[in-house]
Amino acid sequence: MQNKTKRLTESAMLIALAVVLEIVGRTVIPPMPFGGQLTLVSMLPIVLVSYRHGVKWGITTGFAYSLVQMALGADTVSAAFQPGYFGDGTMIGRAIIMCLFDYVLAYTALGLGGCFRDRIKNKGVALMCGSLVALSARYLCHIVSGYVLFAGWAEWFFTQEGFPAWGAALVSSLSPEMLGFVYSVVYNGLYMVPEILITAIVAVLVARIPRIVVKLG
Repeated sequence: MQNKTKRLTESAMLIALAVVLEIVGRTVIPPMPFGGQLTLVSMLPIVLVSYRHGVKWGITTGFAYSLVQMALGADTVSAAFQPGYFGDGTMIGRAIIMCLFDYVLAYTALGLGGCFRDRIKNKGVALMCGSLVALSARYLCHIVSGYVLFAGWAEWFFTQEGFPAWGAALVSSLSPEMLGFVYSVVYNGLYMVPEILITAIVAVLVARIPRIVVKLG
């Protein structure tokens, strides 16, 4: 019972730390115009829960964190269920897809962060690789969501004023379906790729702190 209480308390504290890092990040890093945000390694605390207590508990914690994220993004979530957000009329199905892939699955995937803790002896490398897997899984969720929900913006995105010339080349050479997929990869990659790389680097540094990267479960 004492171990369970400690695990719950620690997980709650790390979720709170993740929220603080994200909120602070919002004050110093401009958000993406159509959603998405580069943060101050706000996902690393959830990855750390998974490393310390195992993937199963990490996924549970990631799911809890996804609900917190939905609460923080309540304005966006509620707007998605209103007429006109995805086009004419109320598109409940699209709103549910957004909630599922941009929140529930995306943040629950962070629970994969401990997947290498029993496979790689070097703790720093194990945490780094787990971070790469977990955040890449989140990136994949956003790619799916962006392709399904916002592929219609692809041509405008690649041909807007100031965009490099290769954008127009993509528009002229790719099918609408492929262009929509590339758009989602590129747009979400603008914030997720730096987040993935920075988190992996910080994970190695954090692993050098005594008693931080310890397997408890």
